[in-house]
Amino acid sequence: MTRELRDLPAVELSTLPLILKTVTESGLTDQMRLTELILNDQEFFHKLMDLFKICEDLENNDSLRMIFKIVKGIILLNSTQIFEKIFGDDLIMDIIGSLEYDPDVPHVHNYRKFLKEHVVFKEAIPIKNPMVLSKIHQTYRVGYLKDVVLARVLDESTAATLNSVIHSNNAHVVSLLKDDSTFIQELFARLKSSTISPESKKELVHFLHEFCSLIKSLQMVQQLRLVRDLITEGILDIIIDILQSQDKKLVLTGTDILMLFLNQDPSLLRSYVVQPEGIPLLGLLVKGMITDFGEDMHCQFLEILRILLDSYTLSGAQRDTIIDIFYENHFGQLIDVITVSCLSDDVGWSNKSVGSAGRVESQNSAKPEILSNICELLCFCVLHHPYRIKCNFLLGNVIDKVLLLTQRREKYLVVAAVRFVRTILSRHDEHLMNHCVKNNLLKPIIDAFIANGDRYNLLNSAVLELLEYIRKENLKSLLKYIIDSFWNQLVNFENLASIQALKVKYEQLSENCGTTTNANAVDPRNKLDERGLDKEEEDYFNEDSDEEDTASASHPKKVQSQPVLSNGVAASHASLSPRSGGLVDYEDDDDDEDYRPPPRKPTESSKEDEGTMESLRLKHKLASKDKEPELAKKQRLGKSPKSKDGVFAALCSTLSQAVIPSKKTTNTIFVASCASHGNRGPVEENHQDRESGSPRISSDNNTSSDDEKHRGKEPHASRSCSDCLHSNSDNRQLGGEDCPLIPPKSSPEMAVNGS
Repeated sequence: MTRELRDLPAVELSTLPLILKTVTESGLTDQMRLTELILNDQEFFHKLMDLFKICEDLENNDSLRMIFKIVKGIILLNSTQIFEKIFGDDLIMDIIGSLEYDPDVPHVHNYRKFLKEHVVFKEAIPIKNPMVLSKIHQTYRVGYLKDVVLARVLDESTAATLNSVIHSNNAHVVSLLKDDSTFIQELFARLKSSTISPESKKELVHFLHEFCSLIKSLQMVQQLRLVRDLITEGILDIIIDILQSQDKKLVLTGTDILMLFLNQDPSLLRSYVVQPEGIPLLGLLVKGMITDFGEDMHCQFLEILRILLDSYTLSGAQRDTIIDIFYENHFGQLIDVITVSCLSDDVGWSNKSVGSAGRVESQNSAKPEILSNICELLCFCVLHHPYRIKCNFLLGNVIDKVLLLTQRREKYLVVAAVRFVRTILSRHDEHLMNHCVKNNLLKPIIDAFIANGDRYNLLNSAVLELLEYIRKENLKSLLKYIIDSFWNQLVNFENLASIQALKVKYEQLSENCGTTTNANAVDPRNKLDERGLDKEEEDYFNEDSDEEDTASASHPKKVQSQPVLSNGVAASHASLSPRSGGLVDYEDDDDDEDYRPPPRKPTESSKEDEGTMESLRLKHKLASKDKEPELAKKQRLGKSPKSKDGVFAALCSTLSQAVIPSKKTTNTIFVASCASHGNRGPVEENHQDRESGSPRISSDNNTSSDDEKHRGKEPHASRSCSDCLHSNSDNRQLGGEDCPLIPPKSSPEMAVNGS
């Protein structure tokens, strides 16, 4: 086989079988040698095509089928240099003709007839460069060969090589055209001309679209350079003029051109939009988004608006300007389309007439695809412009209007409305959530969910996902609102895990709120107990203390001495009333349940601290008694004059002993306690009486010569002092004084003088 490949067989009718065997049965090494031999023989393809014409004239079908196999085998060698030869203008048509005689197909194809008669090359603008025309024709024929003629027999590597040939031709064509400055200027001048016919304008627009599509064949640097040059020449002004055309197909073509520029460099288009001449572009895009284009309906308008309004890729000045233009001039237009479509659809459905359609819809009603695109754009705006969207939503009741879509019969529009609310909640904006609760905005969604019943569809999943999101994110206001308002309806779906979890979350939230409220709130029963205790304590001060003082005056020897704290308060409670509402017995008092009485033999420092707290406690309890009228106090104090005389005698006795240096330990502390409560008036008066030599004080001092008797009278004198404190509490309140406690080391003279 190697010996035979030293030279190719002569191209003759008799050698066709040998040539076919050489091309189809060669190995990899022989294929490389065969490619080299074919390229070296400059006349090989010309001779082969001449033989093809002879066989076709003679209708020699066997030879024609062999030529088909030879040409197909040479193409499958996948040599770029061979492709350059056979795709030339002098051979391409004969090569395509030889491929019409496929032995696996019972009839002969008419590829050449199609290319010559049906394929018409239209020049929207004359192209003077012959190389450009040749490349344009070659590119089309190679594409036809790949996609039609050899579509069934080509392998992937050969198809990729053919694509690279097409790509290279496109880049060559664009490079030649862009370098011709007169060509671009003439093209734009014709497009801007007002005298051009609609048909000519349509051809020019399609040519511009194809030219812009070929820009992708260039290298990236060349692409950006060409796009900037076209924008400088005014191509965006031409696109605005195209979008204003009444021909909807022409508008769609203009949109495709705009998308090509956005894919190259969106910042160029944004810079144009913020300029005065580019402001109408946003309005035209919004208008195109809500326009019915029939079967050619697509989402390119939505995609362009997304790119222009993308806040993540915009600079500060461009972002603010574009967003302001959109929200001030065009946002309300989209919302009005939803409102009009939903209301007109309801009217048409309720007033439907008998006919083939079965319903009457308003002409103002937009197609469901348009409404779905508007919802998609609103969701995009919620995510990218949270602050601007909140202002518009709260002031314009946008959420209410969008939720009108839940009344539509198209389920995917109801799902779009649910997804819109779900997007709003993802912002965790308290104002928007409170707006939803205040205006009962989730009712349409719950109603749609209830109406959907047990059907497991996209609507069911969307609503359950919304409720699940509210539960997981712990949106307390919405959670409470849903359960309080709609649980009677949702209870029928309690078997669903999401509904059960929602109810459990609500109960947990209620328990936590109840616990917090109970911890912070004051039990009204405690207030009643406090008032009851205050009343009992008042009775204790007004009645029991006088009776006990009288009893102690008549039987002084029966009372044991009590240890006294540093501020004059007795450490033991044995001499006090055993009632639960007593002054010191705090075992049943809810306010002071943590208080524990001090031990009988505390240290000196602990005695001082506890005595201070006890004096403060006495002061707090006695404050409630100041509200009683002075007349009532005098009447109660006047009930037992004898006991008052005894109390006064005990007090004077105590004061007389306080000035004796040898017996100043307990009495000093007691008088200091009286002085610490601000009752300096009675003490000073008693002191003056003692100095003036009152006979009653002298007799009491003579009769109390024994120390044990004096200590027996000491607790009762303490109660008398408390009574004095009680009677003078009004003066203390009116004077605004709060006397400090006397230190434990104060002298008796200072305590008596009330300093």
